[in-house]
Amino acid sequence: MAGQRQPVELIIANGKKHLTKAEIKERKSAEVKAPVGNVAPPDYLPDTLKKKFNDLSSQLLKINIMSELDVDLLARYLLSEQAYLALTKKYMSAISRNDTEQIDKLSTSQDKAFKQCLSTAKELGLTISSRCKLVIPKTEDEPESKFGQFIQGGAG
Repeated sequence: MAGQRQPVELIIANGKKHLTKAEIKERKSAEVKAPVGNVAPPDYLPDTLKKKFNDLSSQLLKINIMSELDVDLLARYLLSEQAYLALTKKYMSAISRNDTEQIDKLSTSQDKAFKQCLSTAKELGLTISSRCKLVIPKTEDEPESKFGQFIQGGAG
């Protein structure tokens, strides 16, 4: 079974496959590039979360992994995070009161909110593991060895 299709820049950086200039050009033209456009908090997002939206979106735009297509996903992440934090507060209060019935109910709701939050965080590259999958390694300017200079055509 074939793996997930990788961007041309990643293939070149890894050096695992040799592509002709024509193949590189063809694959780059076929890659989907989402427009950056207008990244602003959606109207349904509460005012209390709009500042956090702007902070996170500016960081994601800076590392080139967000576009205007991701606005709703980021808003859903923030809403699920807010729900998780509110449920956690109630859960901790129930624990301090030793209210086992309330602890059971809140535990299930808190777990659902956490899973929603984690799922959207992964999609946005907000977790360490998801960022590692999104990062395209930079190619080095200098060859690794003297032999590498001959391969790249720069020996002298």
